[in-house]
Amino acid sequence: MLGGMVEQDAVEVAVLADTHLSDARTLPDHVWDRLAEADVILHAGDVTGGRLLDELAAVAPLHAVRGNNDHGLERRLPDRLEVELGGVRVAMVHDSGARAGRERRLRRWFPGAEVVVFGHSHDPVDAEGIDGQRLFNPGSPIQRRRQPQHTMGWLVLAGGGVVEHRILPLPPP
Repeated sequence: MLGGMVEQDAVEVAVLADTHLSDARTLPDHVWDRLAEADVILHAGDVTGGRLLDELAAVAPLHAVRGNNDHGLERRLPDRLEVELGGVRVAMVHDSGARAGRERRLRRWFPGAEVVVFGHSHDPVDAEGIDGQRLFNPGSPIQRRRQPQHTMGWLVLAGGGVVEHRILPLPPP
């Protein structure tokens, strides 16, 4: 942040993963409230329902990848994706593989990415990888598993850099 204010050309990015919602369910209202503040939404897989993809895309431009539980969404979602937001190259994949070797693996898979967003484990990660590559797993707003809280992620990207990166704790769904 510059002077306590976000740069004018900044892109506010809401980051989700592992929502595991069938077409009969949706996200909690407090998550929708946060998403309404975003310029762009990223979903790192395991959406599990096409309806949620449509609902997210109605809120803000959506970029999403396919997770291991996204059956029937093969034609709508790629396995990997790279986009540029706020001058920052952002890569996405659902499963980053084992924790051991993750930094090297993600640098190899996405050599030009400054941020790599992933999911699968439901464990939030906000860490610096090799050569400053930001590794970012938002956790899950629905299934916290071993984590103390439900979470989602928030990125602010501007001027070719990451201005802000946060894991946001959420109330239970």
